[in-house]
Amino acid sequence: MSTITSAIKAFVADENGVTAIEYGLIASLIGVVMAGVAGEVGTKIEQAFEYIRDQFTATTP
Repeated sequence: MSTITSAIKAFVADENGVTAIEYGLIASLIGVVMAGVAGEVGTKIEQAFEYIRDQFTATTP
């Protein structure tokens, strides 16, 4: 019976699994933010190229 109690106490005191879950959550949050930023930057770049294209077509006879 003492072995089971010792095992339960060791399991409760072990923080390796909790740390791994925290790092996973942080990594997923960073991924979501990066995806959102990439989409916004892509839209801005597209608008810049469309502006340049429109300037060329406006000056071409």
